[in-house]
Amino acid sequence: MDETQAVSALSALAHTQRLRVFRALVAAGPAGLTPSVLAEQLEVARNTLSFHLKELARAGLVTIEQQGRNLIYRAEYGHMNDLLGYLTEHCCQGGVCQASDDSHACIAC
Repeated sequence: MDETQAVSALSALAHTQRLRVFRALVAAGPAGLTPSVLAEQLEVARNTLSFHLKELARAGLVTIEQQGRNLIYRAEYGHMNDLLGYLTEHCCQGGVCQASDDSHACIAC
């Protein structure tokens, strides 16, 4: 992942509603969700949801698959993991990171 891709992904996630949508798709797993299910779960209007899904797709964070008359949206785990890797690439100045016991997050060495 390069800097431009990271900024695009972070920009897409820097909106409360898009972050909620992305987290719902991550929680849904590989099965994904239809826009109608997402709209119901998140209590958001479908036209608003459509705008946010397009932004997440443009940033490469979600994929769209047509199944008959339905669209299935899925989190793009590879891109998500690439973003996390980009953000932590130089953690601890390139040395071995230690994870804290409670959060599995990198702690300062």
